[in-house]
Amino acid sequence: MIDPPAASATPSVPPPPPAGAPPGPLPAPAPARRRAFARARDRRVLLASHPLLLALLTLGRRAPVRRIGGTVIVHGTDACREALTRLTLDRTGEGTTGSITRELVGSGTLFDASGGEHRAGRRSLADRLGTAGVERTRPLRREVLRRRLEPLAHGAEVDVADLARELAGVSAAALVDHPGDPRELADAALGAAADAVRAHLPAPWPPARRRAAERARRSADRLAALLREAADPGPAPDAALRATVVTAAVATTVSLLPRAVARCADARLWAWADDPGHRAVLTDEALRVVAPSPVLPRRSAAPGTVAGRPVPAGARLLLVVRHGALAHRRDLDPADPAPPATARLVFGAGPHACPGAGLARAVLDELFAELAPHRPVVTRARGDRHAALPGWRSLVVRAGRGARAGGARRKGGVR
Repeated sequence: MIDPPAASATPSVPPPPPAGAPPGPLPAPAPARRRAFARARDRRVLLASHPLLLALLTLGRRAPVRRIGGTVIVHGTDACREALTRLTLDRTGEGTTGSITRELVGSGTLFDASGGEHRAGRRSLADRLGTAGVERTRPLRREVLRRRLEPLAHGAEVDVADLARELAGVSAAALVDHPGDPRELADAALGAAADAVRAHLPAPWPPARRRAAERARRSADRLAALLREAADPGPAPDAALRATVVTAAVATTVSLLPRAVARCADARLWAWADDPGHRAVLTDEALRVVAPSPVLPRRSAAPGTVAGRPVPAGARLLLVVRHGALAHRRDLDPADPAPPATARLVFGAGPHACPGAGLARAVLDELFAELAPHRPVVTRARGDRHAALPGWRSLVVRAGRGARAGGARRKGGVR
């Protein structure tokens, strides 16, 4: 049974303990059957939205590196890290993230930069995406979380996917100083990301490819028009950088948060979110197994080797960082987490590692902290068949057994 708590104000999350304070005793590990159920539900995300991607993820994953024609598929942990840090990569090669973003919003997107240009782009984002920037925008996210999750304290349901879209919009708007409606910005970014991905999928007829490309262009123009409302638009390269940051931040957040919540709810891991120290481990493990960008498309700029296998210049690389992070072999298990170096592979490695990793970790940690007192369970879920990244279109939760909002639990509920 799901016993909703008595109506009361949403409980505040206690502040973290002083630095260096030891965490409390370890909660009980999740039962194997609950972990299996959590895996099965998450697999539905890939089946619903990206069935071809799921086939790719399973193709040849027993080998760390497999070459199919001109494409090199990299699965192994060390092999992914080696490809990201030792190969010379073409940032604008056909089919790469850099080429896709450049087609839509122009040059200067960070994904298509290299050398000094890339370092300058990362420095321009360091303040906003670093610790200071995360702390500066925390009150904005906290307001959204408490307002949107307050119905759980009264036995009502909450759609975490819809909450994620609003939270992503608020975070992205703060990143680029956008004065408009955060939800409108999030919708525009999600549309641009989804249409960009569809424009680069194989299409049997030239007219279909042209229509997909035109839709992607219209979506990119809509996002650019919204971003021009900013107080200081800046030069074109800066505008392209902002468009890229917004699109990446929104698409990743909307994919990550509902999937992570579903994994924790299905595996009954909310006790790990009560203690800030344990919650940090839970957050890192959730990021590892969800891997919102499971495959990183790259292209080699010069000959090299990965795991002893030759990689010719110009070869297309598909780095399956989900497998590199062992998400397909190791369950989400905060009692036995994967090594940090392995878990961080979902954000890349080396000089081109994702600069938004800290923000993603902070947002997920905050969401877990606010949800923990409610012990939510999933009541309904529907995959998003059109999203750029695998995710839930709707993920409805309700307070579960042991919810601490208001203390007492009411009898009744839904099993």
